[in-house]
Amino acid sequence: MHGRSPHLVPSLVALAALLALGACGPSRVAVPTTDPRPVLPAMDAPEYVIGAGDTLSIVVYRLPELNATVPVRPDGRISTPLVQDLVAAGRTPSELATAIEGELRKFVREPFVTVLVTSFVGPPARQIRVIGEAARPVALPYREGMSVLDVMIQAGGLTRYAAGNSAEIIRRETVGGPAEVIPVRLSDLLRDGDISQDLPMRPGDTLVIPQGWF
Repeated sequence: MHGRSPHLVPSLVALAALLALGACGPSRVAVPTTDPRPVLPAMDAPEYVIGAGDTLSIVVYRLPELNATVPVRPDGRISTPLVQDLVAAGRTPSELATAIEGELRKFVREPFVTVLVTSFVGPPARQIRVIGEAARPVALPYREGMSVLDVMIQAGGLTRYAAGNSAEIIRRETVGGPAEVIPVRLSDLLRDGDISQDLPMRPGDTLVIPQGWF
């Protein structure tokens, strides 16, 4: 027999020890204790800002006689039992609830108020307006991702007298700033399905639909 290399013997011993350990029990695979996927930070949506034309449900805890459902008047104010002519427009529901609580403290000990917006219009700068030859000219609260087609669904489509392909979006980047006029071919969009005319809308846009000449 040939003699074994002195460097080979320790390697064989180590291999035999590993095989013996493997035979004594099931093999185990290391499992990471943490989820390797990245954790994205939570995004907080901005709270709704009340506007003229909204309808509010105001609930006073344990005082149902003070509850009310009220519209926000064109001047941006509301009136409820014990609270008259309070500014609501431009405030968030939580800010308005705090203001109502402040007024009620003149009459009630430690009032707790909740304000819910049950019908949405929003402040003018966050509205989309449709005027002219729409079936239902409207002012709509802007929603993220809103397009011309979304607006026209809410407006009920075109009237029979509309010159849909002569419609325009009037857009101002700042209040009182110069107007940008964007042509939009509504007839092609609504009647022919031309999706290239389904333009994105922005808060404050006005969609003008002129009357055709017959």
